[in-house]
Amino acid sequence: MFDYEFMQRAFWAGGLIGIIGPLLGVYLMLRRQVLMADTLSHVSLAGVALGSVLKLNPALSGFMAAVIGGLVIERLRRLYRTYSELPVAIIMTSGLALAVVLMSMKQNLSKSFSSYLFGSIVAVSDTQLRIIEIVAAAGLIFFIVLRRPLYSLTFEEETARIGGVNVGLLSFSFAVLTGMTVAASMPVVGVLLVSALIVLPASLALRVASGFVSAIAVSVGAGLTGVFGGLTASYYINTPPGGTIALLLLVLLLVTIQAQKLAVRRKRRILVQASHEDKFEF
Repeated sequence: MFDYEFMQRAFWAGGLIGIIGPLLGVYLMLRRQVLMADTLSHVSLAGVALGSVLKLNPALSGFMAAVIGGLVIERLRRLYRTYSELPVAIIMTSGLALAVVLMSMKQNLSKSFSSYLFGSIVAVSDTQLRIIEIVAAAGLIFFIVLRRPLYSLTFEEETARIGGVNVGLLSFSFAVLTGMTVAASMPVVGVLLVSALIVLPASLALRVASGFVSAIAVSVGAGLTGVFGGLTASYYINTPPGGTIALLLLVLLLVTIQAQKLAVRRKRRILVQASHEDKFEF
C-alpha cells in the first residue's frame, strides 16, 4: 500500500497526529476539558463550510475557525467560572448551527463533506500535510518548553499563578494549540471522531500509568497504534479511516480495562489462598 503516494501522506499525517493528539488529550482530561475537542471540531466544520461558500481554501478556513473557537471558549470560561461547562455548550451549538446553515447555501457541498465528517485516506492534500507538520512541530515545542508551568496550570491554577506563571497567557496559548490540533486532525479521522483520537488514548493511559510522564508515553503509544492499525485496516477493507481508528482505540481501551479486572481478581485469589495457607500452618 505504500506504493501509493496518498497512503504515504496519510501515514505521515496520521503519525504526527497520533503523537500530538493523545499528548494533548492527557492535559485536556486532567483539566476536565475533554469536550473542548469535540466542540472545536464542530466549529472547524463551520469554518470548512464557510470557506467552501466563499470559495476559500476549506482546510485553512477550518483551521482558523478552530483557533478562534478555542480563544472564544477560553474567554467565556473566564467569564463563567462557576459554570465551566457552559462555554463548551454555547460554542458547540453555535458552531454546529452555523455549519448546517452554510451547508444549505451550497447544494453540492454536502456530498464533498463526507471526507471531512468521517475522514478519508485520499483527503490528505499537500496543503493539509504541511498544516499538520506545522501543528505537530508547534505542539511539541510548546509542551517541551512550557512543560513545568503547564504542569502546574493543569493541576492547580491558583498555585501556578502564585508561582509566577502567566496563567491567562498560558491558558489562551493552550486553547489555540487545541484548536490547531483539532483542525489538523480532520483529514485523518474526520470532524465527528476527532475527540476519539484525543480522548481514548488518554483514557487508556490514565487507567494504567503510574505517573504523569508514563501517562503521556502510554497515551502516545496507544494513539500511534490506533492510527497506524486503523489506516491499514481502512485501506484493505475499504472503510472510513476515522471510524476504523476510533473503533480500534475503543477495543484497546476495553481490552485494557478487562485485563486490569482479571489482574485484580487474580491478585485477590492469591491473597485469599495465602491467607488460608497461613491459617492452616498456624
